[in-house]
Amino acid sequence: MDTREFSKVDLNLLISLQVLLEERSVSRAAERLFITQPAMSKTLTRLRVLFNDALFTRSSRGMQPTPRALELAARLSEILGDISHLLSEPGFDPRAVQGEITLALSEHVGLTLLPRLLAQLSVSAPRLKIRVITRIENPLEALALGNLDFAIQVKQAHYGKDYRVEDLGHSPLAILVRDDHPLTIGDVTWERLTTFPLIKLYASSQEQLEVQHYAGTSLPVSDHPLATLEISHLLTALELLRLSDYFLPAPAYLLQQDGATVGITGLPMPRETQLDIHYALVTHKRTASSSLHNWLRQQITCTIRDLRTPLQRKLRQRIPASSITPTTVGHHEQQAKA
Repeated sequence: MDTREFSKVDLNLLISLQVLLEERSVSRAAERLFITQPAMSKTLTRLRVLFNDALFTRSSRGMQPTPRALELAARLSEILGDISHLLSEPGFDPRAVQGEITLALSEHVGLTLLPRLLAQLSVSAPRLKIRVITRIENPLEALALGNLDFAIQVKQAHYGKDYRVEDLGHSPLAILVRDDHPLTIGDVTWERLTTFPLIKLYASSQEQLEVQHYAGTSLPVSDHPLATLEISHLLTALELLRLSDYFLPAPAYLLQQDGATVGITGLPMPRETQLDIHYALVTHKRTASSSLHNWLRQQITCTIRDLRTPLQRKLRQRIPASSITPTTVGHHEQQAKA
């Protein structure tokens, strides 16, 4: 493409040519374009120089286009229509959109959110490719570099001005064990927990710091005296829970996945460390004007909103009543009313 040729062309000249072809009269074309007849005559002269052709000849029936003008007319309307569409605000149609979107989130968030979200997108945006990353140490940097489009993460205390952050709600941290685990009888304390092996799910360094921030202290799991398994595969961890005395501290919303958590019970954290984990959807300002990103942001937040109410009912059912304190009961009742 020779951009030097484009620099010689005034878009207004092409518009004037289109009007002249429609009106076949310099005076009527001038009226439509709100210019004087002499100015329209000068424009026609410039058009003749540009295309090296007379373009119009006079006859008893008015101005008649030359073969070259008729050849231009066949394409001119289409070209101007394309330019108008390019400059106008296009209507966004998710069914027609193509491309790839990259989403970073933890595996336990993905287990609950992704099945419903991706099922919806397969219908509403069938040509869109979704790439999911479940292990990333610095999602904010990846967002800034353009390697990532969305990040769902434990909400940080502070974000830079280049990021858009939307609150996705919160979930209590729970102790997950098999249904007939000894911990299901009696109160759950850290002293009792130290007598059972521990599973720790992968979390980025920043997420670990944020969990400690919400707890107001460091959770006493780093120096657990018994066997400790660190793993990034959630389904493997859940299967191990069903087969052993391991316990897993994890967000309680996991219990909404009936198939994945069958045979598993959620217990409240020890009283001194009961806490909610807050989550956020984070994007970078570079995508602020993207119709696709704004539409997807809405799809994600709406899907999570739809998941909240059934999750709260599930928690009340799955946590044994004998181990729920009055404070915890009040907390869950307030969530259910919300």
